[in-house]
Amino acid sequence: MATAVLEDKDLMKTLKENQYDLVLTDPAWGTGILVAHYLQLPLVYNVRWITSGEGHLAIAPSPMSYIPMTGSGLSHKMLFTERVKNMLFYLLWEVQYRLVIRPHYQAVCDEFFQPGVDFYELLQGADLWLMRVDFVFEFPRPTMPNVIYMAGFQCKPAKPLPQELEEFVQSSGEHGVIIMSLGTFVSEFPNDIAGVIAAAFAQLPQKVIWRHKGERPATLGNNTLLVEWMPQNDLLGHPRTRLFVAHGGTNGVQEAIYHGIPVVGLPLFFDQYDNLLRLKERGGAKLLSMATVDKNSNFLEALQEVLDEPSYRMKMQSLSRLHRDVPMEPLDTALFWIEFVMSHKGAAHLRTESYRMPWYSYHSVDVVLILLAVVVVLLLLLVAIVRYLSIRSCLKRKIKSE
Repeated sequence: MATAVLEDKDLMKTLKENQYDLVLTDPAWGTGILVAHYLQLPLVYNVRWITSGEGHLAIAPSPMSYIPMTGSGLSHKMLFTERVKNMLFYLLWEVQYRLVIRPHYQAVCDEFFQPGVDFYELLQGADLWLMRVDFVFEFPRPTMPNVIYMAGFQCKPAKPLPQELEEFVQSSGEHGVIIMSLGTFVSEFPNDIAGVIAAAFAQLPQKVIWRHKGERPATLGNNTLLVEWMPQNDLLGHPRTRLFVAHGGTNGVQEAIYHGIPVVGLPLFFDQYDNLLRLKERGGAKLLSMATVDKNSNFLEALQEVLDEPSYRMKMQSLSRLHRDVPMEPLDTALFWIEFVMSHKGAAHLRTESYRMPWYSYHSVDVVLILLAVVVVLLLLLVAIVRYLSIRSCLKRKIKSE
């Protein structure tokens, strides 16, 4: 993609002639980074992931002792064996990036840019990182001045539901509604798993709205409505919604936090388990494995536990209050900083220069070696002086005795 864009001379000429103020890109793919460098424009990220993993790892100090790696399934409270596992995951990510991902982007840099341009330095050198999380959701960790948190920027107060959907929701009475959606990429299950889920829903007094495009499960109860699409944010914000069955995507998790709705999580891939783990650690979610849903009744038990135990809802409502208690809405914050970068032609004063330092300087290895060398020289000098004085003293005693 990057090569095709940069080779398109008409496109690049048009981009230059239009004199844009900045490039706004998601660095999970590197093309926007390369285009920004080619056009010599300020660079702003809408970011959670970069080409090599989680965004903070590229620019902020990240001790592996309490910052869990994506995919490790760990929290920020780790035992010794868990810290070993976390370090191994970190090394795995590093090997993958250095041997598999980085060479492709570096080859584009070598082809289109002057010698010495390093892709990883371009990635780290963005003026602003608009991060799609905050510390209501994410575990506490070191950060940098040019990282701006805009978690839940897409969340908004619920709008009225379509009439038919509103009538279905109102028919739930005091029991309320459960909504289930597994995001954009997964719209249906194998029939056996779908049947287990439908049977579990059928045993509940709540009404259920399930985004499901597959074959209608034979065990589907009268309380369950199958839809191909749902206004998820509006349903989560409805006063009768009691529970969200979700896959753990970032947007859905943030919407659940915004509206204070507890979650039963069925993670499928990538960061979804880690996202749901963060809610579980904060007491707002029950986390299940999709592999065991069709083997026993744990799905129904999880639904009943979260519905009947008030602490789940209380914890999520507490997170919601924390998330909303900010001086400026997340989207307004993001827009302010984008305009800031445009008006000042960048934000170099917020950007650390650590990414330009070689690893041995960043970790002060050279300083430590020099200090050790000085100490060793002083010790050797001291030993030499002591030996010299000792020998001289012995010679004096020998002369006197003779």
